Amino acid sequence: MVNLSQATRIALGSIRSAKVRSALTTLGIVIGVAAVIVNISLGVGFSQSFEENLGAAGSNFVVVFTQKNNVFHDNQLEVVRNTAGVEAVSPVNTQIGTITYQSSSRSAAINGVSSEYEEVGNILMEKGQFLTDQDQYVAVIGSDIAYDKFERNLSVKNSLNISINNIDGTVSTRKFTVKGIIQDPDATYVAPEVDPSFRIFIPHDVMQEMQGVSDIGGFFIKAESLEILEATTDEIDENLARSVGVPSRDIDNEDAKPYVIFSQQDILEQLNQISAALTSILTAIALIALLVGSIGITNIMLVTVTERTKEIGILKSLGYTYRDILTLFIVEAAIIGFLGGVFGVILGVVGSYFVNQYLDVPFVFPVSLVFLGFGIALFVGIASGIYPANKAARMDPAESLRYE
Repeated sequence: MVNLSQATRIALGSIRSAKVRSALTTLGIVIGVAAVIVNISLGVGFSQSFEENLGAAGSNFVVVFTQKNNVFHDNQLEVVRNTAGVEAVSPVNTQIGTITYQSSSRSAAINGVSSEYEEVGNILMEKGQFLTDQDQYVAVIGSDIAYDKFERNLSVKNSLNISINNIDGTVSTRKFTVKGIIQDPDATYVAPEVDPSFRIFIPHDVMQEMQGVSDIGGFFIKAESLEILEATTDEIDENLARSVGVPSRDIDNEDAKPYVIFSQQDILEQLNQISAALTSILTAIALIALLVGSIGITNIMLVTVTERTKEIGILKSLGYTYRDILTLFIVEAAIIGFLGGVFGVILGVVGSYFVNQYLDVPFVFPVSLVFLGFGIALFVGIASGIYPANKAARMDPAESLRYE
């Protein structure tokens, strides 16, 4: 009976005798395994990137906003502030406005906020200080506003004009002094609407006065911890719904509420769903490459069986059994798969690094991907070799010896 060591030596000899053919056969496995590893690593990297970049927009945050007038006032601000689990809250009125500096004008998102926004939004100052509740006509600007919008960079104590549309259709323009510049959070995947580097912050009461309103557009809230974020979001939602007059029977009906509420966790779940879907699609494409590779192995093994017909007849005449011949050819297919796994994993690691670097995504490579790569390669190799091996093992020795 042929043992595994003998089968391996014979299989390696067969592979060496047809180096180019074996290399081309292995190539399909290499590409397929590498593609699977790169796609899964990229998906994990995207998930980590989403978490890191959401942290740049705030810690354990909850966002509430309304597009209707006279929904939120100071009473609702106190309702949110007094909700269990809330650590800090800032009212937010946001509007696209025009900033003018040294005769040049640019559009930007203007945000009226309170001093607590610095804590809720994880604001880090590069220069100067953030707003206090005693400030009036001062502005804190993002790094994009300070360094990329105008021909000359803005700095602390520079003056600029901010114009926004008043509720009655007129334009309100006020002169502001730059109090501080926010440090660039380097958050690649934080959308501009929440990325502080694209925004200008002014005192909330000044924003209301310029808009000609007394209501609040929404709230940016920080929960005490990530563990209670979901429960705190639900509690805020329920308290606000009651406060603005939503009937008890409609509290769970989102369409009945004049506002929208979502948390950091909600955004992360949606982003991870998108990432998972994209990873699944790309991995499915990679598996097609593996399927092509497996067909290649099967085809080459069938050719090998035909070429080695007389050899198989000789082996059978020497006493090799059905099981021995089957073992020889399955081991050969497994070695081809294993070699494809080795080079596929190496190519996958290198490819993952460069792809993640190119896309500016953290390079994350779980060790489990190495075992996954080898497992896939061995499975494909063995599965692809079963039919040719069975065909070889069933050959009639007399006919095999007569084969030319």
